[in-house]
Amino acid sequence: MYCSIFGHELLVSKDVTHHVKEYKCKHCDFQMTTNGKGKLTPLTPKYKEINSVLESVYNKRRGKKKSDPILDY
Repeated sequence: MYCSIFGHELLVSKDVTHHVKEYKCKHCDFQMTTNGKGKLTPLTPKYKEINSVLESVYNKRRGKKKSDPILDY
């Protein structure tokens, strides 16, 4: 009822990449995500799968490019 009167109060629930995030309403647990154009879209099973694949590809690439220097003491 709160959301139907005042609107959803979205909080970031998951960072998929720097640009893609998943959001969850503080009051009713309604979930949204950002689509390819940067607009908010309801988080459907299709977008959950897309975000999952995007996150794994992003983390793999980030891991390859990020080199940790070896410190000798």
